[in-house]
Amino acid sequence: MTRLYQRLTRWWTAFALAASLAMLGAAHAFERFAGLPPCNLCLKQREVYWAAVAIAGAATFWAVFSRASRGTPRIASFLLAAVFFTGAITAGYHAGGELKWWELPATCSAAPSTTIDLSGLAALADGTAEMKPIVGCGDVPWSLFGISMAGWNFFISLALAIFSLLAAKRPKDARAPKV
Repeated sequence: MTRLYQRLTRWWTAFALAASLAMLGAAHAFERFAGLPPCNLCLKQREVYWAAVAIAGAATFWAVFSRASRGTPRIASFLLAAVFFTGAITAGYHAGGELKWWELPATCSAAPSTTIDLSGLAALADGTAEMKPIVGCGDVPWSLFGISMAGWNFFISLALAIFSLLAAKRPKDARAPKV
């Protein structure tokens, strides 16, 4: 178990990169294949994972190509902790709004497509255009065990933030290879 912990904390940015890409892939799969359009807060939560991909990707690239025997830089783990905590706060705010614990902003709805063409405008004027529903942030389109996607994202982001802090504060024996 300690060997797994040492490996996980030493190469945490690679694991965080994989987890962030998996979360983005799941979000896009829900949108594409399950037909669940995202609201504005859902899109904000994705931005957090894109930031984590950038940080974790750069740190992992640096560690692999600089032949860092001590693993990835600890500062990247601290940055990832801040990013994942931001994601947990955003997801918690979204989940709380879904549970009606507080009011979400009036602007919290998915924007319609921004592509404008003359035929689309003509169809709107004629009343023949297909209207796509705007998804509000307080709507719960999917849940598992009574927890919405925003709720699950809160728990996952919080766990990733905690693991990032553990990786940043890893013991010395996890940072240096044994000779």
